[in-house]
Amino acid sequence: MEALIGFLTGVLASMGLGGGFVLVVWLTLFAETEQRTAQGINVLFFLPIAFVSLIMHLKNGLVNKVLVRKLAVGGLLGAAAGTLVSQVIANDLLRKLFALFLLAFGLKELFAKGTTEEKRPLAR
Repeated sequence: MEALIGFLTGVLASMGLGGGFVLVVWLTLFAETEQRTAQGINVLFFLPIAFVSLIMHLKNGLVNKVLVRKLAVGGLLGAAAGTLVSQVIANDLLRKLFALFLLAFGLKELFAKGTTEEKRPLAR
């Protein structure tokens, strides 16, 4: 079962479709892993997948390098801040915040009109 979850997570993560969601949910609900630990496992699992996916997306011209440069500093600072904050939040609250985050974004995607490509062309 773990190999199947790993495969599914890798496929979804490499496509940018929420592989981390699958892994964290499986770890917390079925493998009875603490939320904080599941998030750490997810990050470690994601690194090699992201590396392989990045190479393939770069090769296919699917990376907006200008946008990446604009987002990188804030993303790194946010990752550090989020990690620090997650260490002081109780595990139960962290699980609830994760659930609310997933629900909010899921509802937004479910009810959003049009696609991102229709709204704004990709600038490279």
